[in-house]
Amino acid sequence: MYSFLQPLERTGRGSTTERVYGALRDAIVHRHLRPGEFVDKNLVCERLGVSRFPVSEALGQLARQGFVEVLPQRGTRVSRISLKDVRQNLLIRRALEAETVRELARRTPPPMARLDENIAAQRAALAAGDDTAYYNLDIEFHSILQQELGYPYVTATIDAARAGLDRVRRMLGSLHRMELTFEEHAAVVEAIRAGNSEGAADAMRRHLDNVDTLLASFASDNPDLFSR
Repeated sequence: MYSFLQPLERTGRGSTTERVYGALRDAIVHRHLRPGEFVDKNLVCERLGVSRFPVSEALGQLARQGFVEVLPQRGTRVSRISLKDVRQNLLIRRALEAETVRELARRTPPPMARLDENIAAQRAALAAGDDTAYYNLDIEFHSILQQELGYPYVTATIDAARAGLDRVRRMLGSLHRMELTFEEHAAVVEAIRAGNSEGAADAMRRHLDNVDTLLASFASDNPDLFSR
């Protein structure tokens, strides 16, 4: 039980609570702890080698972020994914990221070096079938866009929306989806390179619209994972 949790290193970075939080959040995002499943605090303590206090603190933080729900007299349960929240986060990303790439395409010269490097790394990860590397490069791609834009308030808003989509993005991952994502990212980059601001914005909207379409199909096939 809970073999996905490994004892925390005594000299690890961050406080014990922060590291417990990270371990539990990763377990939820990767569906080792599934929506609707109760969290066994004693087993978490045993596997991580910590006391109950940092586990309770970490679960409290996860509850505030909507990853778990605390049920009086029953325990702590992994929350089902709210389709309403997911769609709100996608709406925020669609609006702000489309404007981000529109702005970048208008710049002279457009900021291509880091984007080209990332796209090359995405291509290599895709060829190797390395889904973990590709997942991280996907996150990096969108982060580079925000870093090049240089608007911290926009970045903070997008980061919050993206964090709310972590579990969904992991669920929707597949080789076919990776291939489509790569093509969509490449279309955004080429539009920026060409200085085509409307084309870049349209490509980003299509990219996020496709995620929404795939989500609707996945939620229909897996209703036990979602709440409406």
